[in-house]
Amino acid sequence: MIAQLKPIDNRRLYQQIADQIRGLIREGGFAEGSRLPPERDLAQQLGVSRPSVREALIALEIEGSVEVRMGAGVYVCAASERASQTTTSLGESPIELMQARSALEGCVIALACGLSTPEGIATVSTALEEMRAAIEENRSPLKEDRAFHLAIAAMTGNSVLERLVRELFDERHSPIASQLRVRSESSETWMEALREHEAILRALERRDVIAAQTSMRSHLQASQDRWVASRREWS
Repeated sequence: MIAQLKPIDNRRLYQQIADQIRGLIREGGFAEGSRLPPERDLAQQLGVSRPSVREALIALEIEGSVEVRMGAGVYVCAASERASQTTTSLGESPIELMQARSALEGCVIALACGLSTPEGIATVSTALEEMRAAIEENRSPLKEDRAFHLAIAAMTGNSVLERLVRELFDERHSPIASQLRVRSESSETWMEALREHEAILRALERRDVIAAQTSMRSHLQASQDRWVASRREWS
């Protein structure tokens, strides 16, 4: 007789981690108002990365199971505030999202270098200058950031690649990504991103494929470090 097969858990990793932590809370492992173990301890116990634990904690905070207090730790909320079911999807994992963007846009910019035109370069440059103006005016430059990346994708002449770049970028508006952005973005981090964009543009202008790919991937890795692996500890 064939043993009964278990269904494959194909949910995002942060959902699985969040469900485990929530289960411990409900079983009395963490009392109401108590502080959860530090990120590094949770990561070691679960055998996952600290950024994955952070995504899970953000998901639990959104649903009301925990409260994140910057610099003080993560605390269990009152039972009346907690979700009654397992974590539903709050969007793509920000870690996986940035990895996907790096893989895709690293290839896109290589094509853009070979197919660049003065008009295309001018469009990218305009987006960069509008991003600079938004930062100087203390406005969120997210729209201009998006325009910069889409202008590079448009230089390939491939509408499928342009659509994929747009869809991945727009995942920044998902609940979990939006919550991370609130915690990590500032005028200082946007200035860092602007300088990285400048390096990308210079490589495009030279049609230097290696430098362009390196600059793009370095920018997206730095974005992940700022966005997902915030330097500020929660606990």
